[in-house]
Amino acid sequence: MAALAEEQTEVAVKLEPEGPPTLLPPQAGDGAGEGGGGTTNSGPNGGGGNVAAASSAGGDGGTPKPSVAVSAVAPAGAAPVPAAAPEASAPHDRQTLLAVLQFLRQSNLREAEEALRREARLLEEAVAGSGAPVEADSAGAETASALLSRVTASAPGPSAPDPPVSCASGSAAVSGLATGSVAPGKVGSVAVEDQPDVSAVLSAYSQQGDPTMYEEYYSGLKHFIECSLDCHRAELSQLFYPLFVHMYLELVYNQHENEAKSFFEKFHGDQECYYQDDLRVLSSLTKKEHMKGNETMLDFRTSKFVLRISRDSYQLLKRHLQEKQNNQIWNIVQEHLYIDIFDGMPRSKQQIDAMVGSLAGEAKREANKSKVFFGLLKEPEIEVPLDDEDEEGENEEGKPKKKKPKKDSIGSKSKKQDPNAPPQNRIPLPELKDSDKLDKIMNMKETTKRVRLGPDCLPSICFYTFLNAYQGLTAVDVTDDSSLIAGGFADSTVRVWSVTPKKLRSVKQAADLSLIDKESDDVLERIMDEKTASELKILYGHSGPVYGASFSPDRNYLLSSSEDGTVRLWSLQTFTCLVGYKGHNYPVWDTQFSPYGYYFVSGGHDRVARLWATDHYQPLRIFAGHLADVNCTRFHPNSNYVATGSADRTVRLWDVLNGNCVRIFTGHKGPIHSLTFSPNGRFLATGATDGRVLLWDIGHGLMVGELKGHTDTVCSLRFSRDGEILASGSMDNTVRLWDAVKAFEDVETDDFTTATGHINLPENSQELLLGTYMTKSTPVVHLHFTRRNLVLAAGAYSPQ
Repeated sequence: MAALAEEQTEVAVKLEPEGPPTLLPPQAGDGAGEGGGGTTNSGPNGGGGNVAAASSAGGDGGTPKPSVAVSAVAPAGAAPVPAAAPEASAPHDRQTLLAVLQFLRQSNLREAEEALRREARLLEEAVAGSGAPVEADSAGAETASALLSRVTASAPGPSAPDPPVSCASGSAAVSGLATGSVAPGKVGSVAVEDQPDVSAVLSAYSQQGDPTMYEEYYSGLKHFIECSLDCHRAELSQLFYPLFVHMYLELVYNQHENEAKSFFEKFHGDQECYYQDDLRVLSSLTKKEHMKGNETMLDFRTSKFVLRISRDSYQLLKRHLQEKQNNQIWNIVQEHLYIDIFDGMPRSKQQIDAMVGSLAGEAKREANKSKVFFGLLKEPEIEVPLDDEDEEGENEEGKPKKKKPKKDSIGSKSKKQDPNAPPQNRIPLPELKDSDKLDKIMNMKETTKRVRLGPDCLPSICFYTFLNAYQGLTAVDVTDDSSLIAGGFADSTVRVWSVTPKKLRSVKQAADLSLIDKESDDVLERIMDEKTASELKILYGHSGPVYGASFSPDRNYLLSSSEDGTVRLWSLQTFTCLVGYKGHNYPVWDTQFSPYGYYFVSGGHDRVARLWATDHYQPLRIFAGHLADVNCTRFHPNSNYVATGSADRTVRLWDVLNGNCVRIFTGHKGPIHSLTFSPNGRFLATGATDGRVLLWDIGHGLMVGELKGHTDTVCSLRFSRDGEILASGSMDNTVRLWDAVKAFEDVETDDFTTATGHINLPENSQELLLGTYMTKSTPVVHLHFTRRNLVLAAGAYSPQ
């Protein structure tokens, strides 16, 4: 089966108008094409570019050949540059150019050298040919020379062929070929920094006003906002936090340490409570040197903080700042904030509080406009054979025609194509094997015995408590048929238990297998070794705590992800490790198989999620855009999308086909630790350290509900098989059941709501809560609904 087409690794380099070019990391909600192919977008406020990489490894799983394209784009709306300007710095540019040409000659890259010589000559002629200002060409010349001065390339090894270099006016493309795995920091033979160029990033803070006036500026704005009308006050109050951070950082960068300390102490108490963790990090930055390697600071500087404000409120703010000639604050608004202006009524404090709280503000409305195919794929038609006793009964009555209605209702429902479903062949999916068809038939038979849940018929909960784990249980998963349970532990082991009377058996040794008659009917039974059968199997291989575990849909494989930076694929026939996938450089917090098998996703401390296929060593897609760790990952039921929850307090939905980010959901006030899709694919539920469960309409890109009740991190979420009930498990030692039907039935998604992002969440958590189930002292790590809608929960007993 052909895997997804793999994309070329690309890095977009954008030139800032005020300084040297900086390599920008992915930006939150920065226009279309985010996370895919590294396009540079310029938003209304001159937004930055995105970095999205997917290693190219050939469709047959052959040698990966990553390439990097570095493109420089002149800033939009740049003023015309007189032709004399490049000539003034010509000697320096010429030296740079000669140095690059000399390097290319030493590296035996003749074609590249020739192309660059031709390009340089063209640029010189264009500048010399006209005395009048030449906007495009001279800007291009500056761009090219500035870029050349910053691209540092190391000579490729003897095995690497000559990389082709093609140059167009104002841009240079350098691509290198390499074999083996590629570290994110160095792609091919071009050295690319992981982080943006720190000095370039920080240099924006050098344009500063009188340090003693900062408190007065901020106090003046605060007084103006607090005295404005109620309808505008809530919206304009959103400015407090980003302005506070940027003004503080400006003071620190310009070495006004006492003023910075005084500013922080005076105003940090005014910020919203959900920013306390960020402020704690900020308070440790008291010297210019501290800012150099601080991730939080760099994130804040490079990703514009998004505020959604009505046009009336924005005009009010603009008028005030112009009247007071408060250029310091106006510069920060222009430079570091992205104000998403909408027409209509200003939002209330309650509406704003529901949506804010993430590291980079709210999502831009454009980020949630693209079409999402949230419907389910058409199920393959499988004839369900009748049970023996059913056949006998019907034959006695002499009505064999009754066989037809016996076909399972789910099978018949899925005959119709869902209008919101993606095309069946949008992404290549594995074909059903005979064993898969048998499993589907078993599933359908179980479905006929499924209990229909609702407020009057709640499920039973069976809790699996891990004893003597000494807080070492770090991951749990249960197979779809509820026959096996796996636990990942801090001692780097993965343990698999059978929860049915059937013991776990592995395949016999090669010497014993040669004695078996391969033509016999029961050959599959004979190859299993009864002597080593046991209820528990321990898998050794990781060299750090195991944070994620996921069974394949066919129960033949198990995935595990670890602090050691690898994802391992284990065979449940031999209970050995088949592959170690190395792509993440840091701990991998979660991994999950696609509902159709073959593909899987992983997310980790390196802030990206990766899409893999089991038969490829390299990832097929790299989903880049989060500003902090990716804590949890989930496939959509149709396998065309992946949801990721992050410590940057946002949830993103990614298109598997092209790697684009198609939804950004903000509203949680803490890192997100659990995700689940509704069985019909329309809704997403998310849980975080703030103890809240938020419900999202994927099609419209809106928050539609909030479930309050948990008092600690929500670690696990799961919908019942029919989508009637949502179960949530938390570190507060409880399982709670919620009425999902009622939560979604009154969803308001009219055009006005969709256009402005106004949401009116009903305060109905208590009405939706159907039951709370306490454990003695066991945090709930995992939840699972069996095919008959019994709830299985799991966690490790932790004595107080």
